[in-house]
Amino acid sequence: MASSSKTTTDHDEIRRWVEAHDGVPASVKGTADRKGDPGILRIDFPGGTGEDKLEHISWDDWFAKFDESNLEFLYQQKKADGGDSTFFKLVSQESTKA
Repeated sequence: MASSSKTTTDHDEIRRWVEAHDGVPASVKGTADRKGDPGILRIDFPGGTGEDKLEHISWDDWFAKFDESNLEFLYQQKKADGGDSTFFKLVSQESTKA
């Protein structure tokens, strides 16, 4: 069985997938600026390695930066073995059009 992935910019779809996997919107600590930019975006999943490296932020702040950066959310729906996956990657919209 092959793995299944999808790319989207739909905020509701992204939020549903993240929350279904108990994830929380986050940014890398130390990358935010004083003007309100949250910095480098991530998703924090339970048991992930980012516990002391990530800072939770609001969905509004996360999506504002996501849209401003012209990103797409590439995520794996199922692993090759059919199991659930939390793999995702933020990619430039330009890179998915090539």
